[in-house]
Amino acid sequence: MNRTQKGEVIEKLRGKAANANIAIVTDFKGLKVEEVTPLRVKLRESGVDYHVVKNTLARIALDGSKHEILKDSLKDCCAIAFTTGDPVAAAKIIVEFDKGSKNFNTRFASLEGKFLTKNQIEDLAKLPSKEVLLAMTLGTMNAVPTNFVGLFANILRNFLYALNAIKEQKEQPESV
Repeated sequence: MNRTQKGEVIEKLRGKAANANIAIVTDFKGLKVEEVTPLRVKLRESGVDYHVVKNTLARIALDGSKHEILKDSLKDCCAIAFTTGDPVAAAKIIVEFDKGSKNFNTRFASLEGKFLTKNQIEDLAKLPSKEVLLAMTLGTMNAVPTNFVGLFANILRNFLYALNAIKEQKEQPESV
């Protein structure tokens, strides 16, 4: 790889790192291309970019980005997954593949500049997706006014029952 090609790779990675909200570093040592292809397909379908890159080029590309925290930890063969989409989806795909492969290993990640260990990535993968979390939040927010309206409807209903009982009592003829 000549100097211009290295510069292009660095700029491409720098652009991915600048826009990505998560960068997950994995180890693929001992895996054949056909073994990694299903992972690449799943990641691509979810909008995740997965790049096998030389550590020196990755260090240069990550320098000055929000994922700069990763650059000192890059050692041996590694690949980096970047996504601008749902970080939970990327973590789920990688952790699932990690559990099914003995040679593949999830190492560490950077979520919006915060360093994550392998255990923290696994915890992130256990979370519901962004859409589910938003739906849960919306449901909780919607429950408050719904319950408030229901409470006042019950109060008014009971008040109307009391008024109706008084009306019925007054309509009955008095027995002497």
